[in-house]
Amino acid sequence: MNDERLRLAFVGMHPTRRRLLLEKHGSARSVLGRIEQGAEKVPDHARRAAVVPAGDRREELTSAGIQVVFREDLPDHLASLPDAPDVLFVRGRLPFEQGVAVVGTRKATTYGLRLAEQFGHALAVAGWPVVSGLAKGVDGAAHRGAVAAGGVTVAVLGCGPDRWYPAMHRRLGESILEANGAVVSEYPPGTPPSGWRFPPRNRIISGLSAVSVVVEARRDGGALITAKSAIEHGREVLAVPGDVDRPTSEGCNLLIRDGAIPVLGAEDLVAAISLVLGPPATVAARTCSDLIALIEPIGRTVDWIVEQTRRPVGDVLADLARLETAGAIHWTNGLVVPGSRVGG
Repeated sequence: MNDERLRLAFVGMHPTRRRLLLEKHGSARSVLGRIEQGAEKVPDHARRAAVVPAGDRREELTSAGIQVVFREDLPDHLASLPDAPDVLFVRGRLPFEQGVAVVGTRKATTYGLRLAEQFGHALAVAGWPVVSGLAKGVDGAAHRGAVAAGGVTVAVLGCGPDRWYPAMHRRLGESILEANGAVVSEYPPGTPPSGWRFPPRNRIISGLSAVSVVVEARRDGGALITAKSAIEHGREVLAVPGDVDRPTSEGCNLLIRDGAIPVLGAEDLVAAISLVLGPPATVAARTCSDLIALIEPIGRTVDWIVEQTRRPVGDVLADLARLETAGAIHWTNGLVVPGSRVGG
């Protein structure tokens, strides 16, 4: 079954058309049969692609350092969506934790570029994957900020995963891979960056993210497609407010008018994301370290820890559960004690 799904992915159809055909005809094998018989109209190159054996395709992918990930093996926050890609081509390491999308116009102002880079940097420092589209403008700036911070970032392309678009971002794309990030696409290797392929990739950007942040956007820009997808997926949308007469702020201001959360800077962004994803990894690690120091060396009750930290009971219990799972603490006679339990 996966062989037929891989062969169909190499046909390179519009994602919506492929999904509708699969729903109508029941399987990739049936759709491929219709293509081979001429019952489905596709370009000649696509018809030729449909008959190439899956084994040959797998060899091509392996040689190019590209993994093929089927829907059932994608991260749950993407795989569970109604419009999730059936096949994703991946270079690098696709993180399984939810990220934060930072998107915006290609024709960004100097102000927008600076903010996007600061956002990417701050999110990466906090330990959250940064997701964007490698495009000129806001996307590229967000990726650069994340890479500069040594963080993980994911570029979702509107072309094959072996094509750098724009070409000027080739080095940026390579730096993403070098930093243990990922370059992904639902289009097969060799697919050119045609205009109609870019809007569908925005649902993958939002699907990989718990929150989408729009830095600058025109009323009809692609960033608003990402925001719309995020809303449809039940994810949070944040936007940077701007001058009411600036075209690149119009989309953001409209999003805020319609309920998006305004974000006023990198510190404000991290605080807002923390409400959705929990505290940054660096903060969480420091909090857990403080808890261990607090209970050493004799152990303490939960009530005592709550009283000393002045934190909600639920938050303290959640941190203690993480520490217990990591083997840093255990429970003895109602006390929280440092170290793992010996002998179970």
